[in-house]
Amino acid sequence: MGMNMTNTTTHFGYETVAEAEKARRVAGVFDSVASRYDLMNDLMSGGLHRLWKAFAIAQSGVRAGSRVLDVAGGTGDLSLAFAKRVGASGQVCLTDINNAMLSRGRDRLLDKGYMVPAVQCDAEKIPFSDDSFDCVTVAFGLRNMTHKDGALAEMRRVLKPGGRLLVLEFSRIWKPLAPAYDFYSFNVIPRVGKWVTQDEESYRYLAESIRMHPGQEELRQMMVAAGLERVEYFNLALGVVALHRGIKF
Repeated sequence: MGMNMTNTTTHFGYETVAEAEKARRVAGVFDSVASRYDLMNDLMSGGLHRLWKAFAIAQSGVRAGSRVLDVAGGTGDLSLAFAKRVGASGQVCLTDINNAMLSRGRDRLLDKGYMVPAVQCDAEKIPFSDDSFDCVTVAFGLRNMTHKDGALAEMRRVLKPGGRLLVLEFSRIWKPLAPAYDFYSFNVIPRVGKWVTQDEESYRYLAESIRMHPGQEELRQMMVAAGLERVEYFNLALGVVALHRGIKF
């Protein structure tokens, strides 16, 4: 079985590539954009990503003393907000598969006075024991994962019974707006990426990866299949983004 894994293909944006190649190329995208990632998020979303993340935090149920795992947490936006919420009695752990992004997130949290453990790991192989966290979050990271079902199952595994998984991710926009949104994604964003980061290709991949990611109902079904219950979703910005929430019983 192990031998065949290298021959399995997956999507890298609109291309079909070997699974091992996808991991390498996604790493290349985030190595390239790490230093300007926050600026580009503001430019691409008109600052709305901050509101979307604030909404996720409000729906998380996290309070003082909670233990939170931020998967694919990158530059640490959510980890920082959660660290403020959980206080000295709680714990936030920041993880990312990409070292450039993780280092940036860890440094940012340190600059703000928060000593948060930062662990480089693959979301499909989370290095924590079962029933460890009150809340697991993944914001704008799931679509870059090769085996989304495996990653969701791992996130459920490390949740305590009664704990919540939150998935904040680009989704399917309201149909009448799709043509305008496509134009923006494939013409405007890569150009802005070129000006700001000298990297048009990475932003083209990010736009394509959004289109290849499952829509609202499909992702809900995947979370149910991973063993989560009471799975629901909230559309934000007319479906440009959706927040999915499921509970482990």
